[in-house]
Amino acid sequence: MLTSPVAAMFVPKLITCLREGYSLGSLRRDALAGLTVAIVALPLAMAIAIASGTTPDKGLFTAIIAGFLISAFGGSRHQIGGPTAAFVIVVYGVIQQHGYDGLVIATLMAGAMLVLLGVFKLGTLIKHIPYAVVVGFTAGIALTIFSTQVKDFFGLQMQQVPADFLHRWAEHALAWRSFDLLTTAIALITLGIILALRRWRPTWPAMLIAIVIATLLVQLLGLPVETIGSRFGAIPNTLPMPELPRGITVARLYELLPSAIAIALLAGIESLLSCVIADRMTGRQHKSNIELIGQGIANIASAFFGGLPATGALARTATNIRAGALTPISGILHAVFLLLFMWLLAPLAGMVPLAALAGMLVVVAWGMSEADKLKEFRHARRGDQAVLALTFVLTVLVDITMALMAGMALALLLKAKDRARASRASPPKVS
Repeated sequence: MLTSPVAAMFVPKLITCLREGYSLGSLRRDALAGLTVAIVALPLAMAIAIASGTTPDKGLFTAIIAGFLISAFGGSRHQIGGPTAAFVIVVYGVIQQHGYDGLVIATLMAGAMLVLLGVFKLGTLIKHIPYAVVVGFTAGIALTIFSTQVKDFFGLQMQQVPADFLHRWAEHALAWRSFDLLTTAIALITLGIILALRRWRPTWPAMLIAIVIATLLVQLLGLPVETIGSRFGAIPNTLPMPELPRGITVARLYELLPSAIAIALLAGIESLLSCVIADRMTGRQHKSNIELIGQGIANIASAFFGGLPATGALARTATNIRAGALTPISGILHAVFLLLFMWLLAPLAGMVPLAALAGMLVVVAWGMSEADKLKEFRHARRGDQAVLALTFVLTVLVDITMALMAGMALALLLKAKDRARASRASPPKVS
């Protein structure tokens, strides 16, 4: 059967891998890797959803639906998709400003944008974003995530955590008298267990073990700390039926366009960065445009299931590779295992203390900050330092879209200035 050149260019990596041949041994390796990643993703998906200002089940829905589709239709052998910490500040801000229905519509629009970016082969352009911009906005996101966890980490009594960074810290200061030592102890125990296991038993699922131990402490000792169940109620053990997002009008689409662009940019950048790092770890090569199409399909589907924005998750992708994954089937099975976990363990998930999830996200935020890369910029050119600083400050104080646009604009301006200076230093010869 003949296929058109256009169709041939957009073949998902899953199809490519299956055409190469797939054995029972390959399935065993992919299944073990998928199970390992699912164990890591289970508590993380719930924690990210809560930090984003929504309910934990939304994180699970996203990890299952989007995780399955990113592996099925993406352009990487090893990419694991789902909700990520990088989206926390964007999602939280959209929900605060436009409500959860607004987030769902923005996610749907962002998915369509990602598909178009892939169809028009713009995936390679995203990879050319200056390194200083990437480090700056990643560090800014990390600081913001940390600031969103202060309430649950220290047990502060606050009606609502403001979306604005400075306002948020002002409210933290006002609520500091409600500091709860017991809640803080649970958060610190969780944090300490994760760090200790990462140091002494790096192959163990540190986050899940820490969450289980913290939950057992709270339940067996009857400690009066807030849990997922006490704040959000029971977690459903099945997926919702897909439905068209409510309230879609031309005016609403126009209103949500900036948010959709921010989600699409962040999803594209993070997924392709994850692919590049996965390629370095394995010696393989991903397909940028196929990956964007897969990310777009996944975000559209997530919106229909009332989920969150999704993208490639670097830490989970690296875990997948270290666990021995061979093909995208490991990512598909990771989603299947998550669905089984939700079906079987939903009642137990309600017992997890929120302080434990906060402790886990503090570790995630520190990892995202990439402190070692920030140190490297102490010896970088002043121009690169300025780009990083501008991107970082705008990410924290304004929003990611403005930060990326301003950071890239400054980087291009400095590059043009360097070229002009170089041309003046070496004028063309006259024959």
